[in-house]
Amino acid sequence: MRTLISGLLAAATLTTTLLSSNSMAAEPALITPKVIIADPGSNPAQVQAQTLAARRYATFWASGDPALAHEALAGDFMDRALPPGRPQGIAGPLAASKAFHDAVPDLQCEVQQLIVSGDRVVSHLRFTGHFTGTFNGAQGKGQVVNFIATDIYRIANGQIAENWHLEDNLTFLQQIGVVAQ
Repeated sequence: MRTLISGLLAAATLTTTLLSSNSMAAEPALITPKVIIADPGSNPAQVQAQTLAARRYATFWASGDPALAHEALAGDFMDRALPPGRPQGIAGPLAASKAFHDAVPDLQCEVQQLIVSGDRVVSHLRFTGHFTGTFNGAQGKGQVVNFIATDIYRIANGQIAENWHLEDNLTFLQQIGVVAQ
């Protein structure tokens, strides 16, 4: 129990350090995670770089800004859960983001928690908005969208090199009326 409490205190201290650091403040438009949990023995500079890549990527999903995807993702980025028909590499998330923003123009992305360990970051995300655009031929009528996703990133040189992800697509498709509830 004492080890658990010590680990939690170290994680809380690291979280405070990360969120108050100058390089985080240099990009005020980036999404701030509600919680960051890092191994107590982690190198703070490494955790900061990993967290920055994850924040850039989450903000890319919220904004659709391709520049953020290019900053967050390595040039040889690999999607390890590539859906059929989506191109590999950075082109895949760019295409997916455009399609999603066409369907949900007011899309918001919240990082509920980041867990940092070694060269991995687990990002627990919540997406919200209103389906007012089109998705696979379906026209939105303002339906509320609210679903989660979990990504596991491998970070190399401050960028996401690989991503394993799982979105709650069933909930999304039910919310927009494409799949019966």
